[in-house]
Amino acid sequence: MSLTLLSNVSEIPGVGDFYAKKLAKLEIKTTRDLLLYFPRRWEDYSKITNIAAVKSGEQVSVRGKVVDIITKRSRRGITVTEIIIADNTGSAKAVWFNQPFIENTIRKGEEIYLAGKMEWGFGQLNFVSPAYEKVKEAEDELRHTGRIVPIYPETAGLSSKWIRQKVGLLTKIIYNLKDHLPEVIKKKHDLLELSAAVRTIHFPENMEELKRAQKRFLYDDLFCLLLSVLSNKKEIEGSRAVSVKYDEKIGKKFVEDLPFDLTDSQRKAAWEILKDLSKNTPMNRLLEGDVGSGKTVVCAMAALMVGNAGYQTALLAPTEILARQHYESFKKMLPENIKIVLLTGSIKEKEKKEILSEIENGEAQIVIGTHAIFSENVNFWTLAFVIVDEQHRFGVEQRRKLKIANGEAGIMPHFLSMSATPIPRTLAITVFGDLSLSVLTDMPPGREKVDTYVVPPYKREDGYGFIERKIKEGRQIFVICPLISASDKLGVKSAEEEAKNLAVIYPKRKIGLLHGKLKSEDKEKVMNSFKKGEIDILVSTSVVEVGVDVPNASVMVIEGAERFGLAQLHQFRGRVGRGRHKSYCFLFTESKLGKTLERLNALVNLNSGFDLAEKDLEIRGPGELLGIKQSGKIDQTMVKVLSDPRIIKEVKESAENFLNNNNLNDYPRLLEKVAEFEMAARLE
Repeated sequence: MSLTLLSNVSEIPGVGDFYAKKLAKLEIKTTRDLLLYFPRRWEDYSKITNIAAVKSGEQVSVRGKVVDIITKRSRRGITVTEIIIADNTGSAKAVWFNQPFIENTIRKGEEIYLAGKMEWGFGQLNFVSPAYEKVKEAEDELRHTGRIVPIYPETAGLSSKWIRQKVGLLTKIIYNLKDHLPEVIKKKHDLLELSAAVRTIHFPENMEELKRAQKRFLYDDLFCLLLSVLSNKKEIEGSRAVSVKYDEKIGKKFVEDLPFDLTDSQRKAAWEILKDLSKNTPMNRLLEGDVGSGKTVVCAMAALMVGNAGYQTALLAPTEILARQHYESFKKMLPENIKIVLLTGSIKEKEKKEILSEIENGEAQIVIGTHAIFSENVNFWTLAFVIVDEQHRFGVEQRRKLKIANGEAGIMPHFLSMSATPIPRTLAITVFGDLSLSVLTDMPPGREKVDTYVVPPYKREDGYGFIERKIKEGRQIFVICPLISASDKLGVKSAEEEAKNLAVIYPKRKIGLLHGKLKSEDKEKVMNSFKKGEIDILVSTSVVEVGVDVPNASVMVIEGAERFGLAQLHQFRGRVGRGRHKSYCFLFTESKLGKTLERLNALVNLNSGFDLAEKDLEIRGPGELLGIKQSGKIDQTMVKVLSDPRIIKEVKESAENFLNNNNLNDYPRLLEKVAEFEMAARLE
């Protein structure tokens, strides 16, 4: 049976249902998916040299005959497999640990290739855990040695070697891939055809070829990403919005009534937003500010102007806890003549019916809630302003659903997204190029730096002692866990088991438990008890990530810290340091991986969310950071491209020219690709 691009991966020789299930975990279901599953890096084993010429630390391939092979067990129970290979210049030893099957795979007398780094050990030069390939099996083409070798993102039971073998079986159908990039773009930027680039990205003949293939996918991703952004911008600019004029008297009184002074950046951001609201084209703005920088007060002032002008505002929050907190904050800041309602999934039916009526007849001027705001039975009277908290993108489709309900054609609400997860400057230029940007750069007076520490297992007891001392001083503690319930497979702490564990460690202390599976009223009850000081230690999952404000809490403990991203860790840390007490954040981890510790230590050394955002981009790459499905996950190289304004400008001009002179609907394959980059709101 011949394979096609749409064949199920189970049809590839040597895959079957068993490995197809493993590939499905990597979102690989068809042969096309496998071909577009790109390496994360490449090892250059192209230099094939005589054994006698190999030097310590050199990365090479050698070819020789196996003259001896033995597997033995060390005192610690580790199996060590050793082989000696020889060519006409000398011999070399190769060593593998805990891979006894190799003795049954490689036979004495066979000719093989070895590839890797020659290192000093066991009193001589050795290859340690090298790649290997039998000469008789590599007659057509070397796959794992003697060339530039791709290393793929792996999962349990699927090694890079296995993936290379299966991709190697698909080389004939690579050329069936249809290119989505227009010829004019490929010619302008000197880009390879899609099929040639895919063939090269897996099996490059040399580094120059590899760079050309990388360039194709980097420009490809950037071009499609910018087409998505610019198309969105073009449609919004072609729409109309209501004009909300600034009322100086109301604005001045609002600021005077606040129990604190606005920072300079709050004043600037508020003015930028108010100017946008006064225009007839829809505002499309992102309000960025670090944790605790005071974004809510800026939004409240804008919502006040909209309400006084006779229009409605909708504020969408990612969780019920945060929606309720926004509701309480707005009630405190805004005058009583502004009607504010809270709409969440847990509102009782009778109360909800009344709220829906108030929204529809325009009595409710500000509606704060979760995704319940988007229910079909919610009808706004004059919705003119939408605020989305912690949702980086809000697509045109979501805007269409929230058009003003009076039936006036072409009217769209003004839109403001606020985020405490700063976006790296380079991504702001590209991914969020359709958004105007307001940034809160200074912090309100009184916000101190939170001292942050990585806590390895042997220092855990010291951490527990510190927590007890802080509770005696009258402080409260957050403990964050990655899971709700125990999981043997993942081997990380859960909130439920940690609450029981802490009850044993601190028998005289009140322990609270908060997680997403609790009923809304139970969540509210726990949070209120914590705010009142009735709970000493609150054990929680990530539901406290944003917005929760308990000034008396001064210690944040994060269990399994390696399982969270930098931005999320920074959000957790932002839950403390909100009062007058010195605050601390402890990152509990059992990981010894260098990259993990690099990420956690970034949090120790950097207190600014903006600095952490740049570091996160550097460590994780744009694809993972943004949650977009890219055609090629060459993230570290993409970081360099996104840091180069010249390339961004060059591709952006191409995207603008293409949109100005073409209709995307005439290019169905390109349109499909652009759709992959549409960053619609991630509604929870």
